[in-house]
Order: sequence, then structure tokens, then C-alpha cells
Amino acid sequence: MYAQMVKTDTTSVKTREEMSAEERAFQDRVDADIKIEAKDWMPENYRKTLIRQISQHAHSEIVGQLPEANWLTRAPTLERKAILLAKIQDEAGHGLYLYCAAETLGVSRDELTEQLLTGKAKYSSIFNYPTLTWADVGTIGWLVDGAAIMNQVPLQRCSFGPYSRAMIRVCKEESFHQRQGYDALMKMCLKGTAAQKAMCQDAFNRWWWPSLMMFGPPDKESVHSAQSMAWKIKLNSNDELRQKFVDQTVPQAEYLGLEIPDPNLSWNEERGHYDFGEIDWSELFSVVRGDGPCNRERLAARRKAWDDGAWFREGLMAHAEKKSARKDTQKNAA
Repeated sequence: MYAQMVKTDTTSVKTREEMSAEERAFQDRVDADIKIEAKDWMPENYRKTLIRQISQHAHSEIVGQLPEANWLTRAPTLERKAILLAKIQDEAGHGLYLYCAAETLGVSRDELTEQLLTGKAKYSSIFNYPTLTWADVGTIGWLVDGAAIMNQVPLQRCSFGPYSRAMIRVCKEESFHQRQGYDALMKMCLKGTAAQKAMCQDAFNRWWWPSLMMFGPPDKESVHSAQSMAWKIKLNSNDELRQKFVDQTVPQAEYLGLEIPDPNLSWNEERGHYDFGEIDWSELFSVVRGDGPCNRERLAARRKAWDDGAWFREGLMAHAEKKSARKDTQKNAA
């Protein structure tokens, strides 16, 4: 899940006095941790927020296959090729689970895809960066999937049942992805050559700050988070998750012998957390607007895949229509 893309249509949280009777009953269920199912009554903004969040999560899983697929035929060993192929297949499956969860809210997959291809819907900005070396693939597994897990584990407890259940399997598989990425870096950093170690440091330097941006803008600028948290669509703030990620990742980088590309990073004994430098938010907003290194390339790949698959979708629909007509004929004959 990528918090940076989540927006809602509300700017403030209603008080109980401002809520209708239906809204109060709905909020009581949410507060009692009773899952909201697709056929249950829900506020329209709750439904819209879920569609936006889940679909953008799904788009991120699908587009996220592209940077790593760049190295599928060039992975250094047959074992690494098999591991990477399995990971890419997992990401496709995650997209499928999430599109299905979004469809329970009354939106079709064709609509969601159209929103992506026209730019109305977004995906995580992290996937608009290039994978220049094999070390990038390991770094994505370690940092990007690590940040994703940090976001996604709480979503297993989110208020919408289909989404929370989909996240159980997604989180298990993302944990594998993070481990395989870190394992690849361990091989190069701890047992590889000086050139391989330098390649890992270069990849780390390029992916560190974009990974921190994955959690979204600072809480003080995230004006819609309060409502999402009240509805338990979102369970942790952006800054809280970002801090947790930094605290977890710094010791891992030190074990690999990699230097954090942040001169302001230091352990704060009083807070019990790492302090880190200011993030360049102008870069995030530029990439989200479509001006990242690979924005156009990524969308062009998705458009080509959609267009190339038209004949198959049409064939499936024709088969389904014939099957339905045959059933109707048999039913009428009986």
C-alpha cells in the first residue's frame, strides 16, 4: 500500500452530532472492529476513498513488475532468474486480489484500467525510477518491499473486509520479496568484490530517499488522513510509519556495510529513534505529476499491454456470451 497516493473527498471528520443515524451506526461498527462488507451500508465517501486507495494499490502492484522485469533475462544465475520470476508473478497476483476487492465496491476493472491509462488514477511514484544495475533489483526487494510491508501489515486490520483479507496473503509474499532482495545484497556486499559492493552502495544512494517518500507527505500536510484513520481505512500516520522504517532499516544497512546517504542521520537517545534529514518533497510531487525518470515509459508499457490483450478479452467475452446463450436455450428446452 502506498500512502502517498491516498486522497479523500472530505476535509474534516464529522462529529457524532453531525452524523446521520446511519452514519453513527456505521461508525459504531468501525469503532467496534466489526468488518464492513461490500453489501453493508457505507457512507459514499468511504466507498470512494476505498476504491481510490485499493485501485491505486493494485495499479502499483502491476506497474511494479516493470522495473524488475527489466532484469529478468539478465539475472546473474539461473537461481536468481527463478526467484525474480516468482516475485514478478506474485506481484501480478497481488494486483488481481486488489482489483477483485475494488470490484466488490461496484467499479469494473475496465473502469479502473481506464483511470490509470488516462492519468486520473495514480500508482506509487517509486516505480518511476530506473533499475540501472542488478544491485537495484536487490535494493528494491529490501527497501521498496520493506516499505510496502510497513504500510501493508496494518491494513490486515483495516475496516473493509475484502481489503483486509486480501492483505493477509499479500503481506506473506511481500515478506519473501524483502528477504530475497536482502539476500542478494548480502551476497554482493559481504562475499562479493569491491566493484559489487560499490554497485550496491550506488543503488542504495539512489533508492533511499524515494523509499522514504513512499509513506507520503508529512502528517502536517496530509490533510485528509484524519478521516481515513477515523474510518480505519488507514491505521497509522505517514510520519509514524516512516520513522519505524528508518529505525528498522539503518541497522540492516550497517550490517551490509553500506553508508546511509544522509549526513544528518543520528541516533536520538532521548527519543529512542533515529533523527534523519529533510526530505526533498518537490521531487515526490514532480514524479507524481508525471515528470519522473520513467513515468512515460511505464504508462506506455501498460497501454501497450492493454491494447495487445484486446483480442484475448474480446475472445473471453464472446465465449462467455455463447455459453450463456447455450444455457438459456437448454433451460427453455427443458
